[in-house]
Amino acid sequence: MNERGQTTDDAIQLRSVSRRYGSGADAVTALDQVSLAFPGGTLTAVMGPSGSGKSTLLQCAAGLDRPTSGSVTVGGTELTKLSERKLTLLRRQRIGFVFQAFNLLPSLTAEQNVALPLRLAGRRPARARVREVLRQVGLGERAGHRPTELSGGQQQRVALARALITRPEVLFADEPTGALDSGTSREVLALLRGMVDREGQTVIMVTHDPVAASYADRVVFLVDGRINGELAGASADGIAARMTQLEAVPC
Repeated sequence: MNERGQTTDDAIQLRSVSRRYGSGADAVTALDQVSLAFPGGTLTAVMGPSGSGKSTLLQCAAGLDRPTSGSVTVGGTELTKLSERKLTLLRRQRIGFVFQAFNLLPSLTAEQNVALPLRLAGRRPARARVREVLRQVGLGERAGHRPTELSGGQQQRVALARALITRPEVLFADEPTGALDSGTSREVLALLRGMVDREGQTVIMVTHDPVAASYADRVVFLVDGRINGELAGASADGIAARMTQLEAVPC
């Protein structure tokens, strides 16, 4: 149990994960022997200078990209041994995604956008469940509105509801507040924090924003594709200071 009373069994484990692109003299190592565990029921932020491997780490952990070497395990299932078909099914059934771009279909209502993952999986979405998730993100009264009728923050809430409709074991968020103003960002971050605290949701968030990272239980830092320490329960100022140190280190 952690201090919030949540179980801390690892939701995801990376063991000696490397990801290289290209070959020979032109090869680029985006991740270099990364071993990292993400406890269930916690919010972890991943930070680092530009080009440090943050997005590659997220993509490998979520099964969007295959490591060159090493292993990734999600809830006891090793991703590196799965076929493409089984990997697609696992992502669809057990993993949720929220990105900086909301990626909503403009012709669909909020309710229809949220139900889309279930329809794509060949499942008939229960309207009550869709409405429940929209209420969860504070949009119970906006189910019939299309994206153009919603603010940026409301659109990101719809994207969050869409990610949660399948009850994912892990929610990955890649710069989820990058397109939002500071006030709206805090609302979305408070939603993510609340899902962790109240429902034991596991969230892994890539961000460049120290304020966003301060909502996390811990912040993991990457530099040149390697883990460069972490902070637990840090303030935005403390996280910003650490980032300043990392960015000042000569390559």
